Amino acid sequence: MTGLNIQTPWSTLLMSGSKTVETRSYHLPLKYVGVPLALIETPGKTGRFKSRIIGLITFNESFRYKSKEHWIYDYDRHMVDENDIYGWNEYKDKYGWVVSSVERFDNPIDPPKRRGIIFTKGCKIYAR
Repeated sequence: MTGLNIQTPWSTLLMSGSKTVETRSYHLPLKYVGVPLALIETPGKTGRFKSRIIGLITFNESFRYKSKEHWIYDYDRHMVDENDIYGWNEYKDKYGWVVSSVERFDNPIDPPKRRGIIFTKGCKIYAR
């Protein structure tokens, strides 16, 4: 299974259902539309843990934010402050990946040792 690396706290917000749009600087690759992905939670700057698979996430579409105003208006779905390092940048396109479903695991699973920067192949998800 393919995994998607997402930093805390956004990973937790996605799994709780509070965050319903993941933001990136590129559109969701078509091969991942409607396909469950292992959500690999990464520690980022604030986490004090090793990366771990915390659940499954599926996206049903992606769209491009047309303006800073569009970005700000959609804050309640993406939950990324405009001044954050991952916030609005007038020199880069910004896309929203719309979440269609999440499944949080009771216990995290170790990710593969070799991980990609964004997508990680070969995530082993055992019967839960």
